Amino acid sequence: MTGVPNQETAPDDGQSTRGASYAEAGVDIDAGDRAVRLFGPHAKRASRPEVLGGLGGFAGLFSLRGNYREPVLASSTDGVGTKLAVAQAMGKHDTVGRDLVAMVVDDLVVCGAEPLFLQDYIAVGKVVPETVAELVKGIADGCVEAGCALLGGETAEHPGLMEQSHYDLSATGVGVVEADEVLSPDRVRPGDVVIAMGSSGLHSNGYSLARKVLLEWGHMDLGGHVEEFGRTLGEELLEPTRIYAKDCLALVAETDVRTFAHVTGGGLAENLARVIPEGLRAELDRGTWTPAPVFQMIAQRGRVERLEMERTFNMGVGMVAIVAPEDTDRALAVLTARHIDSWVLGTVKKSHEGRDSAGEADLHGEHPRF
Repeated sequence: MTGVPNQETAPDDGQSTRGASYAEAGVDIDAGDRAVRLFGPHAKRASRPEVLGGLGGFAGLFSLRGNYREPVLASSTDGVGTKLAVAQAMGKHDTVGRDLVAMVVDDLVVCGAEPLFLQDYIAVGKVVPETVAELVKGIADGCVEAGCALLGGETAEHPGLMEQSHYDLSATGVGVVEADEVLSPDRVRPGDVVIAMGSSGLHSNGYSLARKVLLEWGHMDLGGHVEEFGRTLGEELLEPTRIYAKDCLALVAETDVRTFAHVTGGGLAENLARVIPEGLRAELDRGTWTPAPVFQMIAQRGRVERLEMERTFNMGVGMVAIVAPEDTDRALAVLTARHIDSWVLGTVKKSHEGRDSAGEADLHGEHPRF
């Protein structure tokens, strides 16, 4: 009979007749319940008026109330990647949740969608309630910053599959945009201006390379102070990914934005090329900004070639907006007022004759002092 241990699967010590338990198999239901009690207050503060009900249901409910004419739902799923290894090594778990939110909502806003809600998935080797609560706190912090609700999630204990101290994070977010306001490559025109928004550091991409160069090859200490950073290496590597969602929506409200590009894996040129239509190219000038010292350190200590750096890391540009040329100054003013470092990165032009007709993004020049 399924689920009933026999003599071969249930050890007999000659003393006890008690059968196996879930806790003995590595899953602690009580610890999971305690984690829920600890992170509950964090999850509750990441809400919106449209959320129906509370925590504990089998599904999260969200009402699309409002004056939408023809609403289109947008969805995005992402994770944090091996940046989590740094958090686990440092025992600092309260910021990577913000990274998770950023990676999801900053993808959503590329099409002009307002992030509505997010659902997370936390996989752990062993539930440590305090650690799970810190993770959810970071996720809730990110949701509040992005203006979306933390509608629900799942914490799963995976004994035998993951080491006890390890965890992984992923999330899916949903946003909404009016059908006739969806931002897309077909809105881009020759003469449009490419505006860069500065990143807060590595964000959440390229950490496998960064860790290999700085920790494995360079034998650097996460707790060691680094003069170039003005803080420890671990603090630099755990700097949260910037959340641009509200800043991008403010640009959409006040300027003629053609589209955005979220600069993640693949780097600036590859991600920008995804929103450039056939027959056009974006010409970008490396000389308009200087990447932060962490990029230079990785490049020099790992002897990483420029092309490899630029296809792996954001190099200091976390989000790009393509705007109508007459709105350039206004767009820069809006971002400056919102404390976002921004500058004109380049322009959109027609592709050269004889070149591939697919959209392109070309980087020219050299970074100063890099």
